[in-house]
Amino acid sequence: MRKCLAALLLAGALTGPALAQEDEIAGTIRSQMEAFLAEDAETAFTFASPGIQGLFGTPENFSRMVREGYPMVWHPGEIRFGGLDERGNYLAQNVYVTDTAGRAHALEYLMEQIDGRWRIAGVRLLDLPEASV
Repeated sequence: MRKCLAALLLAGALTGPALAQEDEIAGTIRSQMEAFLAEDAETAFTFASPGIQGLFGTPENFSRMVREGYPMVWHPGEIRFGGLDERGNYLAQNVYVTDTAGRAHALEYLMEQIDGRWRIAGVRLLDLPEASV
């Protein structure tokens, strides 16, 4: 299935189950960001993978890390979804967000499917390509 998904992604022709999977992943990320905007630490924590939950222990610790380390995720402005790639046992979803000051940020969300549900297993900041005018 993952090799098939990767081939579809490379071909740029997401349809059927692959498109549904991409929609589910985007929905998980959006739902967590909505919980952050509402400052609902408990709900935001439910979208994290068991590994992330174990690392931070409590919703409060997790939310503090996001607030301090990823303020553009804590209170995002515009959100756009980019490419989805395979990374070993995970799928990596590129996400572009603006922060409250209007600055653009690129992030890579590592997504893990657990019991049929997509969970966030990690996030890292990416360098934005320089725009040429």
